[in-house]
Amino acid sequence: QVQLVESGGGLVQAGGSLRLSCAASGRTFSNYARGWFRQTPGKEREFVAGISWKGVSTYYADSVKGRFTISRDDAKNTVYLQMNSLNPEDTAVYYCASSPKVATMERDYDYWGQGTQVTVSS
Repeated sequence: QVQLVESGGGLVQAGGSLRLSCAASGRTFSNYARGWFRQTPGKEREFVAGISWKGVSTYYADSVKGRFTISRDDAKNTVYLQMNSLNPEDTAVYYCASSPKVATMERDYDYWGQGTQVTVSS
C-alpha cells in the first residue's frame, strides 16, 4: 500500500519558519515529480511548490516564491518544504503529492498525503 505521510505542521507566529516533511512508503518515487499543495476552508486546493525528478528543477507559486524552498531526498523517499517569513495568509492544510510528470495542476498528481495543518498567527 502506497502512503505519503506529512509532518512538521503546527502553529507559528508571523515571520517564523516551519519545515514540512513528506515521507513515502510502499513504492519509490525517485522517478516521480513531487509537489506541495495547500487548501483553506471554502477554497480549492492550490499549488504551492514542485520539484522535478532528481531535483533538476523547482517551481513555485508566485505567492511563496522567495520564501519557500522545496527539496527532496530520494534515499529517504522524502520531500521537504522549508517555509520562511510565514504570514497569516499561509495558514492552510498542506498536502504533499507525487506525479509522473512535472505539473502544477492537482489532476496530474496520482498520490496524495492526508495533509498537515499550518497555522500562522499575527
